[in-house]
Amino acid sequence: MGIDGNNILAESLKKQGVEYVFGIVGIPVIETSLAFQAAGLKYIGMRNEQAACYAAQAVGYLTGKPGVCLVVSGPGLLHCIGGMANAQVNCWPLLVIAGSCPEDHEGIGGFQEWLQVESSRMYCKYAARPPSARLIPQHVEKAVRLASSGRPGVSYLDMPATLLTAEAEEDKVPLDYYTAGAIKPAHPDPALVEQAADLLVRAERPLVIVGKGAASARAEEAVRQLVDNTKIPFLPTPMGKGVVPDDSQWCVSAARTQALLQADVILLLGARLNWMLHFGQQPRYAPNVKVIQVDISAEELNNSIKSEVAVHSDIKPFTEALTKKLSEKKFSLQPAGNKWWQTLQDKQKKNTQFVEAQANDKSVPLNYYAVFKTVQANIPKDSVIVSEGANTMDIGRGILLNNQPRHRLDAGTFGTMGVGPGFAVAAAMWCRDHAPNKRVICVEGDSAFGFSGMEIETMFRYKLPVIIIIVNNNGIYSGFDKNTMKEFQSYGDVAQR
Repeated sequence: MGIDGNNILAESLKKQGVEYVFGIVGIPVIETSLAFQAAGLKYIGMRNEQAACYAAQAVGYLTGKPGVCLVVSGPGLLHCIGGMANAQVNCWPLLVIAGSCPEDHEGIGGFQEWLQVESSRMYCKYAARPPSARLIPQHVEKAVRLASSGRPGVSYLDMPATLLTAEAEEDKVPLDYYTAGAIKPAHPDPALVEQAADLLVRAERPLVIVGKGAASARAEEAVRQLVDNTKIPFLPTPMGKGVVPDDSQWCVSAARTQALLQADVILLLGARLNWMLHFGQQPRYAPNVKVIQVDISAEELNNSIKSEVAVHSDIKPFTEALTKKLSEKKFSLQPAGNKWWQTLQDKQKKNTQFVEAQANDKSVPLNYYAVFKTVQANIPKDSVIVSEGANTMDIGRGILLNNQPRHRLDAGTFGTMGVGPGFAVAAAMWCRDHAPNKRVICVEGDSAFGFSGMEIETMFRYKLPVIIIIVNNNGIYSGFDKNTMKEFQSYGDVAQR
């Protein structure tokens, strides 16, 4: 009995544990989406391919298993590529599947013909076109495995119309193609753990930076134990928020600038020294700061500065080993009598007083701090917070708290605007299936919302309970100052639109 490429693809994804598919259907993937749903995959029809790609990668981050983005050929995939780049830079697991023109139409002007594998390759860890329907399961397994292993990223599979409709004898199709067992996390070299522990014990002003990699690694329990046991002050990166709760007494986000500038030893857990952390360089860091860098990707070590200790390891086993080693050395800071802690607490108090003064200013128009204080006071502590915009995202990050890991989704390392509604759709789908009492709060700048705002219709169609808050300042960043605005208004009707 024969089975066609659409059903082989659907069953292969099911066998690999894929759960969610986001996309926009059309020629040649209409029957593909039907096959997906018949196989039990959850298909969510979006309004734009880029937003669908954002949703698929967000669900991959939330679940640890690649989300799938299904799109049509040519312009459908082209719309998707911005999302692919975002996932690759953010290190989120994603599988993009696109239809393409029939193979016998290639080179003679086929409908929406485009060099899709070649165009996708630079944004992927793996990009391929299965050579036959019988070999689809093999390529699906590899695509899923590569997207989620090591440093997560993107895989792309190209599915020509002729491949999707091609039939193969079912008994010759390896639908039970193996699912690779869980790959054991990379463990650290014990000698490097010892060096890291010795460096922290000798430090006068140690600091821990908790990155998104710690969240991806599901290392929250290990990192929380390390911080609680040692009482070393910590800073989260934007999507490292919640690995250790923002309301932890050891969090020094309110003194971020001073903490980075004065720390003499920094333990970097799953965070890259890129633009978000000022590359680890002066003038934002002390000239002689020593960095202990821990990353799942060996290529990232010593990337922008030379680390004192560079450890190629999964975050969880390294942190567990370091906590044990520091406990053996009886190392723990005592904030009450520690000059470093006193310096940071004084700075936090001063900065917090400034923020509180702004937040209590209810004059119209409202400032960001006043808006976010009100939002924070009225949302559950375990909310998933989606945030994008310029000042909306940057200022909101310090006031809207996260106390659980992977509960903040924002523009990320690539700084992409337009991600919010797609991320919110993914978060709401995940909550519906895994945490139905959890709320999704989507905080948008008015400019950022315009990129993907039509996904509100997707939320409505699927009855997804997303709360959207738009900070309307009529502009990017702070808009115009009052004098400039008055000058523009004096130009007449043309300036009012």
